[in-house]
Amino acid sequence: MSTNLPKVAWIGLGIMGSPMAENLIKAGYDVTGYTLEAAKLERLAAAGGTAAGSIAEAVRDADVIVTMVPASPQVEAVAYGEDGILAHAKRGALLIDTSSITPQTSIDLAKAAADKGIRVLDAPVSGGEAGAIEAVLSIMVGGERADFDAAKPLLDALGTTVVLCGPHGAGQTVKAANQLIVAVNIQACAEAVVFLEKSGVDLNAALEVLGGGLAGSTVLARKKANFLNREFAPGFRIDLHHKDMGIVTDAARTVGAALPVGSVVANLVASLRAQGDGGLDHSALLRGVERLSGLPVKD
Repeated sequence: MSTNLPKVAWIGLGIMGSPMAENLIKAGYDVTGYTLEAAKLERLAAAGGTAAGSIAEAVRDADVIVTMVPASPQVEAVAYGEDGILAHAKRGALLIDTSSITPQTSIDLAKAAADKGIRVLDAPVSGGEAGAIEAVLSIMVGGERADFDAAKPLLDALGTTVVLCGPHGAGQTVKAANQLIVAVNIQACAEAVVFLEKSGVDLNAALEVLGGGLAGSTVLARKKANFLNREFAPGFRIDLHHKDMGIVTDAARTVGAALPVGSVVANLVASLRAQGDGGLDHSALLRGVERLSGLPVKD
């Protein structure tokens, strides 16, 4: 390992966290990881990282600590308390939270960490599992410019678009907007798919030509195979998008921004989750449109 790179602790090795941590290892970083699943720790070790037995063990010697966990409660669980990051990280360490959580949670975490001499960036990502694996994520960051500049080389190993969006919480606000756009886009694609199929059009041909015009999008390109094959193995679960739509609708209400279409899609995501599809990829919004259109839904 290169000695001039900061030592990294990685907390949370799920669908996104595992490939992201592995990309840091490939870039030459010394990565020590902790997560709740033993198999994920074995995967990290096999990739050249070091498995830790606790958060305290993982973060003790780290210059940079990266967290990637599902939601605000999990961020608070790994950060606070006698077994948490703030209790065991060294002064001067930089905590980069790549989870998608409420802006206020990020603001509160930065304030609590400052009291311990720990710097914080909120740095949620967009691009899904494929973007994580390919290291082409979009990373929206909130925090101090000096801390962002220090973190930029590391973040560049994870994504291709890395932007400081403003103070603490700004990264999460931009991520909330991202999730609004993605959900509405998936819903529009899903409605188009059902409309096209019910009209007897060749779906593959239709999506190919739509993808080449103004209707084209990263969502359509990334999720085209899901739509065509009705395969919804999770790259990003409906459960998590449901959480994110709650964040954006709540944040929009706070600032007085209307989300007329976003509110409808948030309800459709919630409906899909209530029907038992929460563990599927968010492209499974197609299943909701199929049900509303009287089509059989594949188990």
